This record gives sequence, C-alpha cells and structure tokens, in this order.
Amino acid sequence: MAETAKSKKKAPAPKGGGKKSCQIEGCKRAYRAKGLCFFHYKKWRRGELEKKPGLGAPRYGTCGKEACKKKVVAHGLCQEHYDAWKASRKSAKLAVAAPAAAAEAPAAT
Repeated sequence: MAETAKSKKKAPAPKGGGKKSCQIEGCKRAYRAKGLCFFHYKKWRRGELEKKPGLGAPRYGTCGKEACKKKVVAHGLCQEHYDAWKASRKSAKLAVAAPAAAAEAPAAT
C-alpha cells in the first residue's frame, strides 16, 4: 500500500512588503490583515482575542455571564445561557399560574 506524506501548510505570505509587523505586543510576525499576523488574525476571527488593538472591541459581542466568551444570540447572552434564562422564566410563570388556577377552581364537596 502506498503511503502518502502530508506536507505542512506554509503561512500566508505577508502583505506590505514585510515592512509592517503584527500589532499584538511581543509578536514579531509580519502583517497579514487588519494589522495582525496570520496567527492573531485567525484567533481574532474565531473570537479568541479579547479585542483587536486599535479598535478596542472584540469581533462580536460576548455573553454577559461571567467567564463565558461565546457569541451573543439574544438579550446579551449566548445560546446556552439564553435557553436557560428562557426556561427559568417559563417555569416561574407556571409556578405563579398554578396556585392562581387552583384558587379559582370550585371546591368539589
């Protein structure tokens, strides 16, 4: 059986003639896009960088829950926390409605 050798992909060629460098402190890689090297640009695209230097804001809004860095879906929460919040509201409405419905029902004697 023939073996196929995997070749490593090369990093994309730097732009700007290699004169510009990445804006991330301590990084000496050449500029690729939006002031970042290919490595940090990819991290920024995935939302793994807190904020891009110069812009001061992350690529997209992050969840309002502490230590959660997922993308916001609704009401400042990620999908997971939004679903939990929605379920808690639904159960709270049912808990309030149940005693009220029991009080309104005629007592059978």
